Amino acid sequence: MRMSRLSHALTLGAAMLLLGACTESTVFVSTWKAPDAGTISPGNRTIAAVFVSTNDSQRRAAEDTLAADISARGGRGIASYVMLPASQHYNADAARSRLKEAGANGVVVMRVVGRDQQVTVSPGAPTPAYYGGFGPYWGYGWNYAYSQPTVYTDTLISVETLVYSLDRDKLLWASTSRTTNPKDLATMVTEVAAATVNEMTKQGLLAPKP
Repeated sequence: MRMSRLSHALTLGAAMLLLGACTESTVFVSTWKAPDAGTISPGNRTIAAVFVSTNDSQRRAAEDTLAADISARGGRGIASYVMLPASQHYNADAARSRLKEAGANGVVVMRVVGRDQQVTVSPGAPTPAYYGGFGPYWGYGWNYAYSQPTVYTDTLISVETLVYSLDRDKLLWASTSRTTNPKDLATMVTEVAAATVNEMTKQGLLAPKP
C-alpha cells in the first residue's frame, strides 16, 4: 500500500510500548516522563495495546502488532479490541474497569495526530555558454548538458504515544514522534514502538532488556 493511500486510512492512531532498535526514519519531536515514575519492567505485567482509530480493521491490525511487540519483551501484550467493545470507546470509567478486570497493569496508547508533505527540489544544472570554437564548445557542451530538476515528496506522520499505569492510575510517559515515509501501518507501529522503547530506556523509565 502506497503512503498516499495509507495517510487516509491512518486518520487517527494510538498504541505502543516495547521492541528493539531505533529506526532512522522515526525521530522525536517531544518527550515527557513522570518525575516520580521510577524504572519499570514489562516482565510479568499485562499491558493493553490501544490504537485509536475509527477504522476498526486498521485498529485491530495495529493493536495486534503492538501487543506482539510487548510480548516479545517479556510482558503480556493484549490487544484492547479483545476486551473493549466499540460501545466503550468513549466511556473512560467503563474502559478502565474492563481493562482491570482483564488483569491489565498498564496501557500503551498510540494515536496519529498529523500528516504533512515535505517537498524538496534539487535544481537543474545551469547551461553556461562557451562559443569560442567548435572543438572547445563540443567537449564543453557535452560535459555540461542541462539536467532536469528533481522533486522529492516525503510524507511525515506524527504519532502521539502515551503509557499509563492502571495500578497507579497515572500517566508515566508521553511523546510525539515523526516517521518519514512509512511503508505501511504495521511498519509504522513497529518503528514507533522500537524508537519509543529505546528512548524510554535511555531516560531510565524502562528497564533494559536482559
